[in-house]
Amino acid sequence: MNADFSPAPNARRCDPTTALLEQRIRPTRLDHAGDLCHFPASFVCPAECPLIHESKPQKLVSDSDVASGVEPGLSLLRGADEPFSCVSAELQLVEENLIRAIRSRERDLTNISAHLVHSGGKRIRPMVTLLAYFAFGGKRIQDIVDIATAIELIHTATLLHDDIIDGAETRRGKESAYKKFGLKSTLVAGDFLFIKAFEFAGKFDETVVQWTADACTLLTEGEILQGLFNRNRAVTLEDYLEIVKRKTASLFHTGARVGAYLAGANSALVEETERYGLNMGIAFQMVDDVLDVVGHPDLLGKPTGMDLRDGNPALPIILAVINGDLAVSEAFNCSTPNEQQIGAALAAIKAGASIREARRLSKRYAEAALVSVTKLPASKYRNGLKSLVQLIVDRDF
Repeated sequence: MNADFSPAPNARRCDPTTALLEQRIRPTRLDHAGDLCHFPASFVCPAECPLIHESKPQKLVSDSDVASGVEPGLSLLRGADEPFSCVSAELQLVEENLIRAIRSRERDLTNISAHLVHSGGKRIRPMVTLLAYFAFGGKRIQDIVDIATAIELIHTATLLHDDIIDGAETRRGKESAYKKFGLKSTLVAGDFLFIKAFEFAGKFDETVVQWTADACTLLTEGEILQGLFNRNRAVTLEDYLEIVKRKTASLFHTGARVGAYLAGANSALVEETERYGLNMGIAFQMVDDVLDVVGHPDLLGKPTGMDLRDGNPALPIILAVINGDLAVSEAFNCSTPNEQQIGAALAAIKAGASIREARRLSKRYAEAALVSVTKLPASKYRNGLKSLVQLIVDRDF
């Protein structure tokens, strides 16, 4: 991973201050001028995706069966400005790939996959991959659509597995696949999607295949590392960054890196584009963590306070614990916190400096991503990458 702020091998368990983290990021200012956009209102109201029923599942479910009555994720982008519009045609091809990819002779595999694939995902990871590719003049559309599809399939597989690990009741505003279909079937469906991802990624050269495999490795390592710090008040900001770089940012920086590489960018620009994806992915997760405290449940598609309930070492929680907030420490360290403890902890986080500090940190990482964007060739695709950063840090769901 080519990051100019990666911790030294023996530094991860130290107790860094916020100032130290900021010193690792070259400062710039978020550019609020031009080419900026926000998610349209329809983005937060995904249509329900009916399950596919077939009396004799001895053959692959057809594309038309999968798509019938389904409002695919891409439809939720209609009416949006940059960065969606400049890769909308390619995103549609990604959607078509996804529909084909989740077909199986076993109806349950298709139904479980469709339950999540068509549940309103924003397709940000394939969008980053596509924008990075076209920013360097890439011409082989099917190639980049295929690798973007692989990235999204890997992401979808991890969501299925995450819901099992967390015992999640909901995902994107409706019942999670884990609750709807059960542990065993959902676990196998996640494996199925990983395999399908490598059907798309496996046709590329050794470098692309290795980078994609590395991203999967980072994801699994991040999940294990997060588990080690579950309900652990000893977790530091350095630990948090290491988790986020692996678990969340890995697919962002891999998609950006692969996109630039396949378009023929030189090694320095590939690294710069990768750095963009890494910093943007970190900012994305930080904003997610903030919204788990202050977001609106109807917009988030889940109740607030889930990180406290699950004991996840999220940024506002860590900052509050470091600042010595007893209510937050008590709820975070409790194996089964009750709703009174959760409510008191959430109120304490909102009343303290943690949300403000977390937002400031997310913007610093967004600013670092924008520094990398300025080094790419000028184009509407570069503007799209820039706009996407602003959209992520300004979102309220």
